Amino acid sequence: MRTIAIDALGGDYGALPIVEGTVKALREREFKAILVGRSSEILPKIPPKYRKNVEIVECDDVFGMDESATDALKRKESSIYKAVELVREKKADAVVSAGHSGATMSLSTLRLGRIKGVSRPAIATLMPTAVGGRSLVLDVGANVDCKAENLFEFAIMGESYAQDILKIKHPKVGLLSNGEEKSKGNEVTKEAYKLLENQNHFIGNVEGNNIFDGSVDVIVCDGFVGNILLKTSEGVAESITKMIKNNVKKSPVAIAGALLMRKVFRVLKKQVDYAEYGGAPLLGVKACTIISHGKSNSKAIKNAIFQAINFVDSNVNKDIEEKLASLKKK
Repeated sequence: MRTIAIDALGGDYGALPIVEGTVKALREREFKAILVGRSSEILPKIPPKYRKNVEIVECDDVFGMDESATDALKRKESSIYKAVELVREKKADAVVSAGHSGATMSLSTLRLGRIKGVSRPAIATLMPTAVGGRSLVLDVGANVDCKAENLFEFAIMGESYAQDILKIKHPKVGLLSNGEEKSKGNEVTKEAYKLLENQNHFIGNVEGNNIFDGSVDVIVCDGFVGNILLKTSEGVAESITKMIKNNVKKSPVAIAGALLMRKVFRVLKKQVDYAEYGGAPLLGVKACTIISHGKSNSKAIKNAIFQAINFVDSNVNKDIEEKLASLKKK
């Protein structure tokens, strides 16, 4: 049975959605949850039938969203530090946090260590596609400045994740650029292209629209571009939803049409809802770390836990290490 350490103090809405999400996950799958937070807030929300699968690590210190990630190592009594330490001490298999993403990334990298051959871990996130599938984008925020070698490693990590977790046998890997031609891009992406062009699954440069059209499975970029891409996509999805609602209210005909299209809208909402994916794995560290959105609801936390269990049950880290070792020998 897998054990998941969960930061119950991280997140914008406190312990409630995190504990509720944990309970929802326990209803569907068997695992042990170690919740790091205030027992007075956690225990009353755990139904008696699930308490045998829950351990509480008492903690009252929250690493604030406005604090610098560089201070995370000093805050040994914080919930995120204690959650990561549970994994480091082999008391848990994975950590899930909706708290400070920079602190989570820094602590996981420094306390858990990097996979051999990985110079920098990357945050990977799933994006919906027009054909109903998902594409994996990395990095979306861990590294704002990258070298070509980093992008090469991101591609190998993303390929392994797509194969082992998303079950895509032959994932198509693309390098995000401002044009499909080999000559397009900045100096870093051009150099990365040279490193990747002989890889079996590399299909060349891809553009922003390809992320959503289903033509590519893994999209590689630096964390500066990736984070802007992620936030822009979230903003566009929210804006389109609001525009549809506002326009429907203005027209009786549109209201009637909306009623007929309810099922379509439900499917669309599900595809663009980050809660469906739960969180973003930090690829390249020795143990599973899932970074959830600060505004995560209980559904998002449940799916983040499922994502962590699936990660631990896979061979993704071993595959990343073996592929990089093999490629770097050449």
